[in-house]
Amino acid sequence: MRAGTLSVLLPRRSTLAGTALGLVVFLLVSASVLVGSSDMSPPAAAQALLGVGDPLDVLLVQEFRLPRIVAGLLCGAALGTAGCLTQTLSGNRLATPDLLGVNGGATTAVLLSVTGTGAATLGQWWLGPVGAAAAAALVVLAAGGTGTRGHRILVVGLGLSTVTNALVQLAMARENLQSAGGLFVWSLGSLNGRDYAVAGPVGLCLAVLLPLAVLAGRQLAVLRFDDEVALSLGVRLRRVRLLVLLLAVALAGLSVGIAGPVGFLAMAAPILAARLTGPARVPVVGSALLGAGLVVAADTLGRVVAPAEIPVGVVTGVLGGPFLLWVLFGDTRTAPSRKA
Repeated sequence: MRAGTLSVLLPRRSTLAGTALGLVVFLLVSASVLVGSSDMSPPAAAQALLGVGDPLDVLLVQEFRLPRIVAGLLCGAALGTAGCLTQTLSGNRLATPDLLGVNGGATTAVLLSVTGTGAATLGQWWLGPVGAAAAAALVVLAAGGTGTRGHRILVVGLGLSTVTNALVQLAMARENLQSAGGLFVWSLGSLNGRDYAVAGPVGLCLAVLLPLAVLAGRQLAVLRFDDEVALSLGVRLRRVRLLVLLLAVALAGLSVGIAGPVGFLAMAAPILAARLTGPARVPVVGSALLGAGLVVAADTLGRVVAPAEIPVGVVTGVLGGPFLLWVLFGDTRTAPSRKA
């Protein structure tokens, strides 16, 4: 595409896949608005979305369902993008913010902020990015820097994840039954109670971080080759690795601040996006769209398939087990990068 002296190269397959994913996300959002565990019919929900019909239906759709869906879209987009960045940076399909200890640090920061207060509500969403940044700094320092040995960061991250999980369990064990129940549900990954008060500021943060991640995808495409090739093309390896890691940490922390640690999404979205978009580009946009769609779909299933609501993290965990086996035993074409 050309506009005067400017030109943009859009690979046909990636563009078509991105358009199709956008349409699928729109359909999933529409289905999530129209269906639910209440007695409201889909036509009544559609009217309520337009602000007409029964006032109770309008309240349920516009004040409860829609803000929750927006929060799910933001959470999924952040998770998918963070997973794509970490997988491509490390050259490993299984490298996600979970394994780097980032999600554990963010979860611990949010939960510890309300431990001992007796409140069943969660702390501020911004504690997620703060805890994620602290965990990432600790991992990088313990691993001796980013360097070129990605396995060292993964090993240290696994150790930190174990420690943070133990801290979370200890903190909840010291709470009373009422507050511990609400905190436990959130620690599994849940969108319950999330509204525009959280989705608004997080959306503003993502409006800045997601374009930066797309721009970083061009540098990451070069990093998929050997370091010598990247250096010969003028890529500053340490700077690029550090910036990409910071982006991934911030995105993962935001996702935890919204919905808690939703498992498997950061791993699944980039792998599926790579299969759809092909190897021409790092699938940053495709990963964000897939992550958003998967979170909305999982949250909708959790709301409608059982009499009691199932947290979105439980749904993704149940579906993520077979997916992990498929990744481990599938062919190498599922990898998001050449080194995966």
